[in-house]
Amino acid sequence: MMNSFLPPDLYYPTFMNLSIMLVLFTLFHTAVLKIDNNKNLLFIQFSGFFLLFFLILIIGQRPISGKYFGDTINYYRGYISYQNGAQISENVGDYGWHIFMKAAAQLMNVHSFFTLIAFIYIFPMYRISKEFFKEYWYYAFLMFVVSFSFWAYGVNGIRNGAAASLFLWGVSYHRKKLVMAILFFFAIQFHKTLFLPILAFILTYFYNNPKVYLKAWILSIPLSLFTGSVWISLFTSLGFGDDRLSAYLNSEASSTGTGFRWDFLFYSAFAVFAGWYFIYKKRFEDPFYNQLLNTYLICNGFWILVIRANYSNRFAYLSWFMMGLVIIYPVLKKQLFKNQHWVIGKIIFAYFLFTYLMNVIYYAYLNNNEALNT
Repeated sequence: MMNSFLPPDLYYPTFMNLSIMLVLFTLFHTAVLKIDNNKNLLFIQFSGFFLLFFLILIIGQRPISGKYFGDTINYYRGYISYQNGAQISENVGDYGWHIFMKAAAQLMNVHSFFTLIAFIYIFPMYRISKEFFKEYWYYAFLMFVVSFSFWAYGVNGIRNGAAASLFLWGVSYHRKKLVMAILFFFAIQFHKTLFLPILAFILTYFYNNPKVYLKAWILSIPLSLFTGSVWISLFTSLGFGDDRLSAYLNSEASSTGTGFRWDFLFYSAFAVFAGWYFIYKKRFEDPFYNQLLNTYLICNGFWILVIRANYSNRFAYLSWFMMGLVIIYPVLKKQLFKNQHWVIGKIIFAYFLFTYLMNVIYYAYLNNNEALNT
């Protein structure tokens, strides 16, 4: 059962320490070197590929532990069950995922399976970064990695994370519509909730005005505050997702829940502000960027409407996985600032800072309080 490079409790601290180191080194390079300097190009290529292979390996080869890696233990049990000959239940949700898992169970051990899933989760982040930003792909890839939800959806909600990455993989082939459609299909087979970003992205081909989507996003906040239960009931009645997701929507936050998450709304607003600023203040014109931003606004606006539902973070992720790309895209595509390399470094640092403050400081504070009260 154990196939580990480190004790289970050291995996996340190792990931965070590596992130801190890379973010600070990147910030230093952006301060002292031009982006096209050979020393900088060498640094970002080496750091990017090291990060890509290291993360696939360490996440894929993690030990089986429910304490440190959430639902990893449940995926392990399901995988072992398929290895022992169990059949796929007719009533199971996301049938394509179970076909994939059962097929893999006949070919490889559980750690190889988790490594394959880690590849499906992380490689598309590299692929889309490389497609859009060429030799500067490292900056976008690093934004994906230091996102608030990156680690959680790599080791806990791995099916959702893999499905979202298949969507990114599809978007990276936006010039090859057949390939994009195939990858979108697999994303939905892994997790039905990917219908939302896929439908949102398709909608942007027909209407792609950021001003309208920005206004709709802003409007979603008072609508959620004053009529949130109406929207939860509406989306449930429309049959969004499977029975499990409908149950999440139906169970509004209890007295022990979190209610309206202003902290997560603040986090979500980073990408909204970035999109507004680049398009309307810096006059950045790029129709495809508008598609990415508008897709984010639709998906995040949906989450705001159901923000009081328990497990609403599962819906928040349907936009959050795109956030780093939405924020960094303009400064990697066009010269918008006098010392733009330094601006890129500060954007990455500020974006990572929220992840660090939330995951390392805020949640540690909450856990300590819970321990004191028990």
